[in-house]
Formats: sequence, structure tokens, C-alpha cells
Amino acid sequence: MMRRVFAVTQLAEWTEDVTARLLGTVDDLEPDELTVPYMPTINPPVWEVCHAVYFLEYWVLRDLLGQPPFRADYDAIFDSMTVGHESRWRLRVPDVAGARAYLEDVRDRVLAALGADHRDELLPYRVAYSVFHGDMHVEAIAYCRQALGLSNADVRAREPTARTEDASGDASIGGGVFELGARDDGSFCFDNEKWAHPVELDPFAIARTAVTEGQFAAFVDDEAYTRRELWSPRGWRWLQSVQVELPLYWRRGASGFERRVFDEWAPIAPSRAMMHVNWYEADAYCRWAGRRLPSEAEWELAAATPEKRPLPWGDEPATAQRANFDGAYGGAIDAAALAGGDSATGVRQMLGNVWEW
Repeated sequence: MMRRVFAVTQLAEWTEDVTARLLGTVDDLEPDELTVPYMPTINPPVWEVCHAVYFLEYWVLRDLLGQPPFRADYDAIFDSMTVGHESRWRLRVPDVAGARAYLEDVRDRVLAALGADHRDELLPYRVAYSVFHGDMHVEAIAYCRQALGLSNADVRAREPTARTEDASGDASIGGGVFELGARDDGSFCFDNEKWAHPVELDPFAIARTAVTEGQFAAFVDDEAYTRRELWSPRGWRWLQSVQVELPLYWRRGASGFERRVFDEWAPIAPSRAMMHVNWYEADAYCRWAGRRLPSEAEWELAAATPEKRPLPWGDEPATAQRANFDGAYGGAIDAAALAGGDSATGVRQMLGNVWEW
């Protein structure tokens, strides 16, 4: 049985938090902004909110606790395992008021289940899993708004600033046998982390920070998007198919490169961590810089050494001085910021700020 790894009070707080944030991602949008064009990388926003609520309803209330569905037809609308991506634009999805009613009903029933005297042993895991799934969709709706150029007042309200310290150069990692993946010790993990197994790694070096916008701008200025020798065969085919010369959301302005942040354009920040490039672009940049992307095992070794630390900095809680979580700084920040979150190997921002290849 799954050991209770989270307190019931914490799970209740997380449930209230994620449902409020899910609703907050769409309740400020105008009706015409909610009717978004088809794109293969996004979902219709209200569908996405309801899907995250459905996940919580199905796996906690229905599959685990045997409660009846909120509506019998929601399986055919919000189950992502059976509802194809392209069809989500043609479904009869509720409006924001309907989504709110659905969300509030599911939230209240989950909170009641958490407060019951006789709880199923799997309940804490199912709730935590569903909350983290909802967090993922909050982020997905944020990048939907970015993709469509919709406003995000929350980001504009806070400047992405944080104190920086020197983090130049590489961290040298000794290699050896490393235990990759989650241990089967009863603590929470996602299914794609199962299970820990030994991996032998040669010694390697890894940059102490993520690639910055300034570094990537030098790559662009060196006409890298036109130089076939920098791209893998598949990467070059992709580049020819899309015919781009700049990263996504960049343009050349009167004073240099600019990046669109939701609905506003601003100059790139040379020290900010680079975002919005795909694997082919990241791979080409590494070839240009005389480097390569790390493997999954190398990245985890650099982040978790020694002894499989739960977080790069150890077992202390995540704070705004250690990681850029939950939009703490209103966007991506300087790649050299937050020295308090360094791993034991001296690598910075292994969690938070940006996704990494």
C-alpha cells in the first residue's frame, strides 16, 4: 500500500490552490479569446481546465471512492485517453460559469473525502497525483496564452529580478555508478520514474547554468540558422520545413533582438535563461558552441548527488531564494540567480525557471 507521504491538511490546501489557479487561468479572458484557433501544441483553454478537474474527479472520486460522475457525458468530452487532440475544438464544452460549477463541486467533494475519518490508503497518492497534474495544466494554459499572444497581467505585475552571483564555467562530475530513477520506498513518484536502477557513467563536465538569451543571440548572429553543418540530418529537415531564422517569439528590433512575452514585445535580456527552442535548435547550439546536450542520467547525477538528494540543495523546503517556482518572479530570470538552490556539484537552477533539454 502507498504510505501517506503528505499530510491531509497539506493535500487540502493544495487542492484548493490548484483549483483556484486553474479557474484563474481563464476567468479574465474575453469570450473571443476563449475561442482559440486550432494548434497542435495547445488545447482550448476551458477544455483544459475541465480536463484537469475531470482527472481529479475520475481518479479520486469515481475510480477510488465509487462516487457517481458529475455528468454522464463528461467521459466523452474530457478523457484525454480517448478524446483525440484535434476533436477537442468540436466538443460541446461548458462556458466559464459551467467550468466553475464543475470545479467547485469536485473540489468540495475531494475536500470532504480528505476530511473523512476512514480514508482509503491510496487517497493521499491519488489526490497528490491529481494536484500535480493540475499544476501541469496551469502551466500549459500559460504557454497557450503565450502562443496566442494573449495578455497575462500577473506576469507584467512583477519584474523577474533576483540577486545573481557568479556561476560561470563548468562543474566537473566524477562519473561512476549512479542510481537513476525513483526508489521503491513508498514515497511519492510519477509512473515514468519507476524504478531506480544502476547506470554507469563516465566522468563529464556540465555548464553550471542554463544557456542564456545573450549566448543564443551570438549563435543566431553567426548565421547558424543557415549553416547545415551545425544541424543533425533530422534537424536540418525540420529547419527547411519551417523556414525560420530566429527562435520562436523573437524578432529583430531597431536596437537588437526582441522577444514577445505574452502580448508585449521587449528587448531580450542577455543573462536571462533561454526559452522556446526545440531539441533541434538546442542540439545545433551545442554543436556551434563545441558542446553537447547531457543525457538524462548525467543531468540527474549532477542534480541529485550525493545519495539521491530529494532536491538539488538537499531536503530543505523550496523557497524563492532557492528556485523560481509557481511564477515567484513573474517569468524566467537570470540564469545565474538563486545561488541558494545550487546542487552539491555546483550546478544552478536544476529545478524551476525553465524546462531543459
